[in-house]
Formats: sequence, structure tokens, C-alpha cells
Amino acid sequence: MASTPATYAGGAVDGEVSAAARKTTLFLLTVTYFFSYMDRQILAILLEDIKADLLLNDTQLGLLSGLAFALFYATLGIPVAALADRMNRVNIISIALALWSGMTAACGLAQNFFQLLLARIGVGVGEAGSSPPSHSIIADLYPAEKRALALSIYSLGVTLGAAAGQIFGGNLTYFFDWRVAFLAIGLPGVILAIVVKLFATEPMRKAEPGAVEDESTPSIMAGFHSIFANRAAVWLVAGVTITSMIGYALTGWTPAYLIRSFGLNTLQIGNIVAPLLAIAGVASGLGSGWLANRLSEKYGLKAQPLMVAGLKTIALPFLVWFYVAESAPLAIGVYFIAVLFQSCYLGPTFALIQTLAPLKMRAVWAAITLLVINLIGLGLGPTLVGVLSDVFAPTYGEESLRQALLVIAAATPLAIFCYWRAAKCLERHGEKSVTSG
Repeated sequence: MASTPATYAGGAVDGEVSAAARKTTLFLLTVTYFFSYMDRQILAILLEDIKADLLLNDTQLGLLSGLAFALFYATLGIPVAALADRMNRVNIISIALALWSGMTAACGLAQNFFQLLLARIGVGVGEAGSSPPSHSIIADLYPAEKRALALSIYSLGVTLGAAAGQIFGGNLTYFFDWRVAFLAIGLPGVILAIVVKLFATEPMRKAEPGAVEDESTPSIMAGFHSIFANRAAVWLVAGVTITSMIGYALTGWTPAYLIRSFGLNTLQIGNIVAPLLAIAGVASGLGSGWLANRLSEKYGLKAQPLMVAGLKTIALPFLVWFYVAESAPLAIGVYFIAVLFQSCYLGPTFALIQTLAPLKMRAVWAAITLLVINLIGLGLGPTLVGVLSDVFAPTYGEESLRQALLVIAAATPLAIFCYWRAAKCLERHGEKSVTSG
């Protein structure tokens, strides 16, 4: 059931949310997303140490990075989203945060592949309760014309969290070991869960201007039917899924690639490479969110997916260059440029998804998008890299990982095409489509 007009934590009175409460809530949701990605992506910089300690192969590492986490994270997101469209979303996020933080710490206690696999599954189960209700809250806090920037700010959690995982993970595993890294990263999230519960605002659910909403409670299947009946939404989901598959694969394995192909250590990656990539990712996320808002005001919503397609086209040659470079400084330099342009998609994409979604299906639409993204993108991307690396190993030896990553990066033109098609659908059917389901 949707929240009734009342006084909420953070200053929401009678359904109205103060500017301070809005900013506080967005900040807390962004920090939560930061912890989500830090806990999820810390594994990337620990892969080589875990491989040596537990005697694993690249396929097993790929399963830990991808499918084991993604299968539960993605599928449980749907029922959690259904609850979020009916219940208090802040409560759901707080409980989920405490769960995945505890399971991240449990990864540090694993003594074999099976135990680590179970702990990673636990992280996925917990993180399923974060993004769909967060997207829904932000959509109710900000109108459509300001939503791209708000969700781009929220999406900074991806870039900053992944970077922090490498910074803290790289230093902790270098000076201590990979087990200490998991424990030190996981436990603070339990405290954050209490802070979110106490200070985040649960806003009233608001329809888009001019939208006609059904008073009945929609089913999950109705959410699937509505999102796949909207052609622009279908192309957006396809574009963000392919982009995420490439992104998760490259992010999850790039530290191992830098260690194997260039001889860097975790301290160098954590203190030099990760901060540089964080700067590029933040600039890309904030810049693309601001630009998406300006372009949509001037040219309509179709400008947002066109912007993503254009920026990803610029990034592509630098991304390929990264995986054929022969020196570490050159590789890191071109990767910085690639990240600067390719990290532009999350905020504008999810803002459009929330704008296209019917009022009572916002969390469900977000969860459906995340389901597809994570089953295919997160589940398949890192896992496929591990499998390909083992397949290429007899031919390329230590450079097998480089070849596997290059194969995945070559899928980028497919994502660019999908975003272009989404723009054409929005242009063909007009801006009225934002209120259709």
C-alpha cells in the first residue's frame, strides 16, 4: 500500500518533501548504492589473491564475479520491487543493506570455493532490495525534467563504489590479505543501514502530469506486459543490458588484466588506477546527467538516448586501444578517456525508464530492467570472460585474459544501435508516450 500523507523522517509533511529532505534522501540513497557497488566490485581486485589461495581457475572466478551473484540479485529484484510499490521503501532498503553488508563480511571467512560461492549468493540476495525501491523514491522526489540529473547523481554510486572497492581492497589485501579486505568493507554497511532508516524520507507517490492511472494494484506480469508493449522502453532495456554486460565484464576483470599483462600490483591499481577512473566516471556521470536534462528540454526525450549513443561511439576506439596497448601508462591513459565517455548511460537510461513507467509500476519497471541487465549483463559478462580466458589459455598463455576482454568490448556497436533505435521510437511516437504503459 502506498504511504499516506503524514509526517515522515526528514521533513515530509502531508505528502510534501522539503528541499533539505529531498537532498538528504538522495545523498543517503547514493551512499547506499556506493556501498552496494563497493561490496560487489571489491572482488575484482582480489581475484588474483583468491585464485592463488583457494586454487581456483578463471571459470570459477567468473562464476563468483557474475552468475552466482547475478542469478539471485536479478530474480529476487522482481518480488522486492512488487513489495516496494506497496510498502515502505526506506524500510526495504535498510533491511537489504544490513543483509548484503553482513554477507560481504562473511566472504572473508570462506575456506573454499563453495563457501565463497554461498557468501556471494548472500550478497546478491541482499542487494536485490536496493535499486528498485531507490529508483521509485527518486522518481517521486524529482519531476521528469530534473530526473536525469538526480538519477545520474545516484548512479555515481556505481563509479565511486567500484573505485572504492579497488582502492580499499587493493590496500587492504596488499598490507594484510583478501579476507581482511572483505571484513573491513562489509561491516560498516550495517551501521549505514540504521542511518538510512532514521534519516531517509519516504515520499508520496506522484503521477506524471496528464497521466491517467488505474486505481487497482498491478501484478508483476502486468509490469512485464506494459514495459514490453512500449517499444522505446524495449530498446532502452536492450541497450543498457548490452552496455552493462560489457561494463561488468571489463570492470570485473580489468584489475586482473593489469596485473597479468603489465605486472602491476594491487597497491598500484588501488592508489593510482582506481582514483583516475573514479574521476573519469564522476565527470561522465554528472556531465551526462546535466547534458541529458538540457538536451531533453530543448529537443525532447529522444535527445537523451541519442546522446548516449554518440558518447559511446566516441569511447569505442579508446576502449579497443586499451586492450591492444603494450605499455601500462598508455593503457591506463586511453582507458581513462574511454571511461570518461562510456560511463554516460546509467542516469539518462533509468530516468527515461522511470518517466515512461506508469505510476504504480515504477519500482517493477526498474526491477524488470535490472532483472534483464543483471541476468544477461552481470551474469553473463564476467562469467563469459572467465570461460573465454580458459579457452584461449593454450594459445595465448598469460595474455588469454586480454583476448577475452577484447572479444567482449567488440560488442559495443550493438549497444549503440539499440540507443539509436530507442531515440527513433520516441521521435516516431512523440512525447505523449511518456504516460503510456
